[in-house]
Amino acid sequence: MTVRGGREFLVIPGPTTVPDEVLQAMHRPAVDIYSGPLIALTDSLFADLTKIFRTAGRAYVYIANGHGAWEAALTNVLSRGDTVLVLESGRFAAAWGDAAAKLGCEVETLAGDWRRAIRPAEVEARLRADKAGRIKAILAVQIDTASGVVNDIAAIGKAIKAARHDALFMVDAVASLGCMPFEMDAWGVDVAMSGSQKGLMSPPGLGFVAVGPRAREAHAKAGLRTPYWDWTTRDGDIHYQKYAGTPPEHLMFALRQALDMLFAEGLEKVFLRHRLLAEAVRRAVAVWSEGQAFSFNVAEAAERSDTVTTVLMGEGGDPRALFDYCNSKCGVVLGVGIGALSGKAFRIAHMGHVNAPMILGILGVVEVALEALGIPHGKGGSQAAIEWLGASVKA
Repeated sequence: MTVRGGREFLVIPGPTTVPDEVLQAMHRPAVDIYSGPLIALTDSLFADLTKIFRTAGRAYVYIANGHGAWEAALTNVLSRGDTVLVLESGRFAAAWGDAAAKLGCEVETLAGDWRRAIRPAEVEARLRADKAGRIKAILAVQIDTASGVVNDIAAIGKAIKAARHDALFMVDAVASLGCMPFEMDAWGVDVAMSGSQKGLMSPPGLGFVAVGPRAREAHAKAGLRTPYWDWTTRDGDIHYQKYAGTPPEHLMFALRQALDMLFAEGLEKVFLRHRLLAEAVRRAVAVWSEGQAFSFNVAEAAERSDTVTTVLMGEGGDPRALFDYCNSKCGVVLGVGIGALSGKAFRIAHMGHVNAPMILGILGVVEVALEALGIPHGKGGSQAAIEWLGASVKA
């Protein structure tokens, strides 16, 4: 017996739910890649991406996922043998560092904790100790979707400035862009990158890199530049050069519609929506955790992200039964634990095209699964979420 009929709820932290309007925008014929309307579309996308990144610099669009955007960012500013400092707070900054190592960079990791955010004071101390200026770039993520932590990029930027270090500050905003504030220029970020499939509510396949003036200077002498990723090549006057070949037309149509939806709602309202819905999830998890079968992975409440909540199973707990029940019986696809948390955690994403009915439905299904499977939990998690939203979203 199941109650699965109806629309499946995808609750993984990317790819996220694509709005019907975005899907419909893709449902059209291809157009001439040299035509005026497509060139105008490119110009509008590039201009609006800089608004999302909050930079006076330039944005680039790649036919790639986030891993491609990582490589684009690295190859355009670094040379073989350069030292890169990775700020660990989960899986993804480390993975970005692995990419740098495979490109021939020397990688140093400022060890962190999968349950805590980056400590800016430790970053400042490490940079002050680098008297010779060996470190050429610093890699960090704003939100790590494996651990569920949010890092204070503004504070890290201040720490780098306080250390009077010249390293480029490079930030992965894949799981945060379009969901929470990102102030590239104000926070001292030199290179930022993201992807289309999370807060930007579009299908996977587009990677974005935003570039500041210090990164431009580094680009002039970077030794890792390759034809596909190269900014200089993409700065050419010919339209198809901006994509190193045929433009990804239908993904461009999708992104245009998604950006229009974000701007129509208003970015500040988008950020508030994410904060409110994230807190609703956290209220529910806090109640459920009273049964001691699981807990928040991120120990400090202020360091829990507004786009994904990672829930750690108790000693000996296995989340597979919970995944399977929610999916096969109710049509809710939870995120699995990944990296060091594989088989130890589950994740509830609350990013992109998401609203109160979706979140409350997801929480209700998880609570149904806890009841059906006999997993110890505090009663009334969904009710706690309802009370939070009722008190916060005024008539």
